[in-house]
Amino acid sequence: MAKYDYDIIIIGSGSGGLTIGLFMNQVGLNVLMISKSDLDIGGDCLNDGCVPSKALINIAKIIHKAQEAAVFGLQVTGKADIKKAVNYIQEKQSVIRKHENGQWLKDQGIDLALGNASFSGINEVTVNDTVFTGRKIIIATGSKPRLLEISGAEMIRYFDNESIFKLDNLPDKILVVGAGPIGIEIAQALSRLGSSVTVISQGSKILEHDDQATTAILEKQLEKEGIKFFLNSCPDKFISATEAILVNKSGENRTINFDAVFVAIGRELDLESLLLHKAGIEVEANKIVIDNHLKTTNKNVFVCGDVASSLQFSHAAEFHGRILLNNLFSPFKKKLTNDHMSWVTFTDPELATFGLNEKQLIARNINYQRLEKDFKDDDRAVVDNYQYGKLVLFVSKGGMFRKKEILGGSMVAPSAGELVQELILANSTHLSANAIFNKIYPYPVASRINQSLITDLMTKSLTPALKKLLRKAYQIFS
Repeated sequence: MAKYDYDIIIIGSGSGGLTIGLFMNQVGLNVLMISKSDLDIGGDCLNDGCVPSKALINIAKIIHKAQEAAVFGLQVTGKADIKKAVNYIQEKQSVIRKHENGQWLKDQGIDLALGNASFSGINEVTVNDTVFTGRKIIIATGSKPRLLEISGAEMIRYFDNESIFKLDNLPDKILVVGAGPIGIEIAQALSRLGSSVTVISQGSKILEHDDQATTAILEKQLEKEGIKFFLNSCPDKFISATEAILVNKSGENRTINFDAVFVAIGRELDLESLLLHKAGIEVEANKIVIDNHLKTTNKNVFVCGDVASSLQFSHAAEFHGRILLNNLFSPFKKKLTNDHMSWVTFTDPELATFGLNEKQLIARNINYQRLEKDFKDDDRAVVDNYQYGKLVLFVSKGGMFRKKEILGGSMVAPSAGELVQELILANSTHLSANAIFNKIYPYPVASRINQSLITDLMTKSLTPALKKLLRKAYQIFS
């Protein structure tokens, strides 16, 4: 049997890499983790993504709620101090970094190599001219923000998610390019901090992977806060440091002014430096060729996180990590499926989506019912002032001997990401919708909206024949 330096080598130290590395270490296996630098440990989530963005969103929400208090007679004056906001973000990152840094990993018994990794053989990885061999190797190198490559971009004050959380002053006017989760979250946060924000997107709606019935509501709420949208549009060129020419799908031009630009047009992989060909790992269209077990064309090398799929979420990387851990220890291999994936856009209101969407249900010829519930008559929504909310669910049609299952759905409401958790559980474990119907909800918790929609579903099942049967049962048994 071949002798290797390590039982497993993990290239990358983000959510996916840490999930695998820490468990393998706890089992007692010999683990090497490779990170470009100590400050890269924790990955995009800690350093440039989830953690700093949610800290910024929290600051912006506090400021916005304080301003809303004017309705009740309180007066709030002054301008947000962006330097204090940045300090707050960094403080929260430092709390989490206490258990996501090089020394902490070493204290757990994990070996760490800092530097750029590249393959030098089938089971070999080189870092700073040192060759390491591993029985298995995991590629968990994440992704990077895609650059806006148009004429004049070199003149502008340019930000992406790797630089926006280090702002030294708040732009008066900011142009956000891209209407996905990152663009929309940052747009609202900066608007609430005091910037005048304009969002442009090539798409016909914001958040193209979410249900339009919910995205339309979120867009309207953002417009009420003063954010402007130019959809079906894209920047053609920058004609100065503060001016851009926008072009819409009809070919019409518009000049827009700004002080800075935040770019959120997607993410891309940086695979070239890995020298994958030296390990026999095939790449097509800048994507690593993998099977449904996350295995590359090298049977000893696997992928995890952004390099594995188009669903570039920290929790997707953790999910991949759990699949790989099962498959590395068990003869019963799990396949990657995103049928129960969920995500949340952490705006205010939040937009949460899970399971299969309508296009997928139609493509798979699945028999389903689309259910929608407005929050206008929900008691909690009334007292907390979010009657604009909406829940969309896709439920299997079931039958006399088949249970009705929750196949997917979307919700827009404050804390929607928390409210849908029981629906996600029902979806991922194939619980019957009856489980929601029969649950006892303390009044007036916000999640009662879930039961309300399922109650509507049950009420619709009262056919004339069933009503007649129930009337007779009442006469007999009451």
